[in-house]
Amino acid sequence: MRRLAAGGWPVAVAANFGLHGTQTVWEDVPIFPAGFDQYSQDVIVAHHEAWTSRWSAPSALITLFDTWVFTSDRLGAVDRIASWVPVDHLPCPPKVREWCARPNVLPIAMAEYGRSMLHRADIDCEYVPHAIEDVFQPTASWNGRPAREVIGCPDDAFVVMMNAANKGVYPTRKAFGENLLAMSELMRAHDDVWLYMHTESRGGIGGIDLLRLVEAVGIDERRVRFVDQYGYRTGIDPQLLAALYTTADVLLACSMGEGFGIPTVEAQACGTRVIVSDFSAQPELVGDGWTVEGQPSWDPMQDAWWHVPNVNAIVDRLEVAYGQPGHSDKAVKFAAGYRADRVFAECWVPVLERLADQ
Repeated sequence: MRRLAAGGWPVAVAANFGLHGTQTVWEDVPIFPAGFDQYSQDVIVAHHEAWTSRWSAPSALITLFDTWVFTSDRLGAVDRIASWVPVDHLPCPPKVREWCARPNVLPIAMAEYGRSMLHRADIDCEYVPHAIEDVFQPTASWNGRPAREVIGCPDDAFVVMMNAANKGVYPTRKAFGENLLAMSELMRAHDDVWLYMHTESRGGIGGIDLLRLVEAVGIDERRVRFVDQYGYRTGIDPQLLAALYTTADVLLACSMGEGFGIPTVEAQACGTRVIVSDFSAQPELVGDGWTVEGQPSWDPMQDAWWHVPNVNAIVDRLEVAYGQPGHSDKAVKFAAGYRADRVFAECWVPVLERLADQ
């Protein structure tokens, strides 16, 4: 949004979550509220019309959400829609393909994997990866305090970090069960291993009770730390997040499917190796780390396949990571390819120019 505004493109945002009943402004950018519909389809076109009616130049509605949720007939009346579309299944789910094939929609894959799935579905698309700001870099402390002091982990511990939204009951796309079961094995084998979870702990936003899961898999809760739950609801300083990534020895991020996987790049930008599933967009984001094999799992909601990471394989990769603690220059160098200035100039600007010419 900052780069659009700086480049002379008037930009407004339609919030799908977190803002209700009023309009606000962020850094001079108008923010329209969510609607009553779960996916704001009752207001999205009205928001678009309210904003674009102020300008005579060509305009576009850019979506950043799962496209299979878009079912409103009114969206067919919008001349230009650019959908920055996540594809986290195999193959491209039918509803995603149907949306991306609409004549008024320009699909924008956010990962090479998504682009390949769309091409296999005979969908032409652009490619723009997610990007990270410069705040994500090796960061020793936050407000003068070491990150381990902030979260209460010993200096000599081997810290495994998870950063994943706790949303969805079954299946849990972030594979919390498989990841924590593997962590229980690692923590039984090594009493200096600690777990830091940067997520909501009790399932309050439609997820699962992770404290109960920690107990169920036999993890010693005294060696588990969660992000400050109030801060998680009100806003975490990005510099703190960078310090947390930096102080971790590895990011554990094996999931059933990812359209991209921003924490994987953020962690590496801070010098931390990663462990991810060898499925969907995840492997292409590993500059220094490991991938985990698994098996297919049918998702009847999408009529396509997800991937369940293998617990024993996660344990194996965690053991390898345990033997390689510390900073990775290789990871930092890899993540530099996803810096926001570069991605905007090389990827977004050509797409915006194409939209303006349509």
